[in-house]
Amino acid sequence: MKLPQSKIAVLISGGGSNLQALIDATANGALDAEIALVVSNKKQAYGLVRAEKAGIPTHYFPRTPFRGLPAWREQFDEALAAVIAPYQPDLIVLAGWMHINTAAFLDQFPGRVINLHPALPGQFPGAHAIDEAWAAFQSGDITQTGCMVHYATPQLDAGPVLVSAVVPMHPTDTQATFESRLHAIEHRAIVLATHIALQNIT
Repeated sequence: MKLPQSKIAVLISGGGSNLQALIDATANGALDAEIALVVSNKKQAYGLVRAEKAGIPTHYFPRTPFRGLPAWREQFDEALAAVIAPYQPDLIVLAGWMHINTAAFLDQFPGRVINLHPALPGQFPGAHAIDEAWAAFQSGDITQTGCMVHYATPQLDAGPVLVSAVVPMHPTDTQATFESRLHAIEHRAIVLATHIALQNIT
């Protein structure tokens, strides 16, 4: 008797190209999992369209109603966890999710939240990692960067690493060609890390 597929929830804020990599991997069997829910905190995020085209339930969950409240991040995170919990995901994947989750969220899913970050461990934390890496390359400080998928912790981009991959930066690169190469590697990394994280759980 075949075991039921693992279920994942994917949180996004933008175009969702890494979400698409996960959708494709679940469709072609490279990832033995079902995407049970896609959540975005941005209404116009194209990732919501990608999910809807694939028949995946979506939920728009903005931060705006919470801003101005005392400890608004914690209140947002508690409410977000309440939205996701009924779907009973085995794993939550932060794929371009532009919000730093607090313990109020992470403690609801201990050891089951992973995050993709477009930099190598210990380098360029935060939302502007790609631009910062490109500037460092332009000034001659680095010749490579990369991406990683790590377990999410309240500390920004600092949890235990599941997968990391180096992306060389070439003298002939433009920022656009570099970013294209980086994103292609991200798409492979997020699928591999999701597989590993699910294996760690089961």
